[in-house]
Amino acid sequence: MKIVDQLFGINGRVALVTGGSSGIGRAIAFCLAEAGAAIVHVALPSEEEALKDAVADVEKIGGKAAYLTCDVSDVDALAQMAEKSASFFGAPEILVNAAGVNMRESWEDISSDSWDKQIDINLKAAFFLARDLIAGMKVKGWGKIINIASLQSERAFPNSIPYGASKGGVMQLTRAMAEAWSADESGITCNAIGPGFFQTGLTSSLYGQDEVIQSLARQTIIGRNGELDDLKGVAIFLASPASDYITGQTVYLDGGWTAK
Repeated sequence: MKIVDQLFGINGRVALVTGGSSGIGRAIAFCLAEAGAAIVHVALPSEEEALKDAVADVEKIGGKAAYLTCDVSDVDALAQMAEKSASFFGAPEILVNAAGVNMRESWEDISSDSWDKQIDINLKAAFFLARDLIAGMKVKGWGKIINIASLQSERAFPNSIPYGASKGGVMQLTRAMAEAWSADESGITCNAIGPGFFQTGLTSSLYGQDEVIQSLARQTIIGRNGELDDLKGVAIFLASPASDYITGQTVYLDGGWTAK
């Protein structure tokens, strides 16, 4: 076997991806399928048609895929979904927590409900779903948990206090998950990807403002905003044996934004 296949091969692995119907979640799910993993896409019931399309995209390239609908803010529903996810291709060894919401409210307009919704989806769900799946990873002696952080894990943006709080929490949660689950040669690692600006549902309002988008691109070192294909390398790396000695880290995929 070639060294590149030993390091980056995930043939036969099973990946569960929340937020798998669109945006960053769907892009990561597809690239993991391209790398040989079977995929279980997860999103809200209202996203069922998009989930079917995501599964069809994987099947078109000869991959294996299925989908489940779930409101990830509901901890009880998460547990049921995690149990059911093993019925397709076996217990997932790779988890990508990509479900997210940013309601972009001014501080005056934030309600208790909107605060809870953003914390529950962006932060709370990542922990409880990982905890539901960790036993299966331990049985197999190998597992990869990939959380989705944000530029807002490091700095503040306007009209995003709950979102920023949740994404700051994701960075620390990733460290805490690593401390809890990567010890004693478990074979389990927990890392996060911190994307810069990518065109997704969460940023659609910004992408309608050309001057804003150009300004954001100028704040990177590379000089452009992210494209979904940019996710492939880091996602496969963190999901594969190549990253077996990396845990508790947040890798910024931001064109150098956080370095500038």
